[in-house]
Amino acid sequence: MGGVSGLVYSSVPVVVFVLANAFFGLKVGIWSAVGSAVAITVLRVVRKEPLQPAISGFFGVAIAAFIANQTGSAKGFFLFGIWTSLIYGGVFAVSILLRWPLVGVVWSALNGHGQAWRQDKRSRAAYDLATLTFVLVFAARFIVQKWLYDEDLTGWLAFARLAMGYPLFAIALAVTVWAVRRAQARQNDLESAAEAEETDDAAVEAALRRKYGETG
Repeated sequence: MGGVSGLVYSSVPVVVFVLANAFFGLKVGIWSAVGSAVAITVLRVVRKEPLQPAISGFFGVAIAAFIANQTGSAKGFFLFGIWTSLIYGGVFAVSILLRWPLVGVVWSALNGHGQAWRQDKRSRAAYDLATLTFVLVFAARFIVQKWLYDEDLTGWLAFARLAMGYPLFAIALAVTVWAVRRAQARQNDLESAAEAEETDDAAVEAALRRKYGETG
């Protein structure tokens, strides 16, 4: 996601759009938001920061600006994010039902830990809880922001976009860290137990070989 700087950068086009729209109108707001997204993308490239978050952020702003232009309304700028929250929440929810909680899948894939944790109920339960937290975050964003959108409360919609970004993400991140640590500790215990069992089996086999070897 681009780290802390990615979170900060993602809020800049929103603030720029709201201010420019309030003082100079929708067209200026749209182009100002796109311009700030381009500037941020260039800045991240120059600073050799991760490129993927910069590109995805730019396209997100571009799509939001396109929708605002097509609808002719400032609140249209937030429509893409609203429905994206619903889609993300649905995907995370389905992953729990399929017993492939996305938090565990993504974390394990990024760190090369494999998916062996899925065979352990306690590890999977920890990742289920972390994934469920993201479901609740996305659901809250969709419900609140969709209501503000329907009520034409554009100013409050922008505020909710920012206010429900960092604080809720911080909560989900805290639960994710807890789940990862719990699952990793559980996997370490299981691996230690398996190694101890293999050692015991090897010792028994060696003793039997000595016994019957001496007898023979």
